[in-house]
Amino acid sequence: MKNYRFIVLLFVFFSHQNVAQLTYDSSLAFPYFQFHASFQLPSGDLSKRFGNNMSVGTAAVYKLINNFLIALDANYIFGKNVKEDVLTQLKTETSEQQSFVIDNEGLPADLRVSERGWNLTLNFGRIFYIDGINKNRGIHYQLGLGYFQHKIKLYDAQRKVAAVKGNWVKGYDRLSIGPAFYQYLGYTYLSSNRYVNFTLGIEMYYAITKNVRYYDYATAKVDDKIRHDFLFGFKFGWILPVYRKADGFFFYN
Repeated sequence: MKNYRFIVLLFVFFSHQNVAQLTYDSSLAFPYFQFHASFQLPSGDLSKRFGNNMSVGTAAVYKLINNFLIALDANYIFGKNVKEDVLTQLKTETSEQQSFVIDNEGLPADLRVSERGWNLTLNFGRIFYIDGINKNRGIHYQLGLGYFQHKIKLYDAQRKVAAVKGNWVKGYDRLSIGPAFYQYLGYTYLSSNRYVNFTLGIEMYYAITKNVRYYDYATAKVDDKIRHDFLFGFKFGWILPVYRKADGFFFYN
């Protein structure tokens, strides 16, 4: 009886080892969702309009068994550092050489200026495993094509500036849109227990954009310049994998 129990224990032990080896060392195909944030530095024409910004977004990714990936990635851009003054035509200068916008009641307006934008890209990439143990993690390279948009957002906190109400605000926001090229290089960690999964790296956007507003109130002319906008970012993303079953077992030890 003791020998029978010993044989059963050995069988269970080696069966578990085989399952662990299968699930831990195998490269699997599965979808995952990614939620990420980036600190970004502008360059090119974009640096003349904005300073540093933040970006948050999400991606739906499918990882193939050969570690190639396809992803649909969407991001929202926001920041407070706006370098171009689009309110020059609305400002009144005082004897102390100060200038500010006057509201409908003749008082200094609480008119706030900030950066807003978003982008959507379809990305293709691959994870190159380097640790020799888990083939589902390693150096991650990705590139993509998509859409890029940014503008200067005006917020009238007290709603007392008639010049920026409704469609009038479009004469000041300098909304620019166009196609974009995306690259990402980092490290993606997909754990065997499904609990710790993340990506960390650097990213770059290059967008060819154009002001789509017909008339710019600040310069009193049409802005039809082709822009070359760059964004370089430091990105961290948290990954929520949806592992499929492999030979009857989930991807965990």
